[in-house]
Amino acid sequence: MMTVLSLPETLDLKASGPLKAAFLERRGDAVEVDAGNVRRLGGLCLQVLLAAKTAWAADGKSFSIRAPSEAFVETTRLFGAEGALLSADIHGVQS
Repeated sequence: MMTVLSLPETLDLKASGPLKAAFLERRGDAVEVDAGNVRRLGGLCLQVLLAAKTAWAADGKSFSIRAPSEAFVETTRLFGAEGALLSADIHGVQS
């Protein structure tokens, strides 16, 4: 079963707890993360996303990011996490 998780515009410290909970609720299902609305991505939420991707890989489940916003992509690159998070699993990204 594929589950879509739509990210909010602001992924800051306050959003990290609910983001973690949203992933825990979906554990065991393939997940597609819709990052199209993200305007601000903080380090803690980036860590949650990286941990989720790692957990899904360990479970052998699909984890993909759909149509990430320019802000999402740029912030991920600035944090040096593009190789870990931005990969061939991204759908709809324009380079």
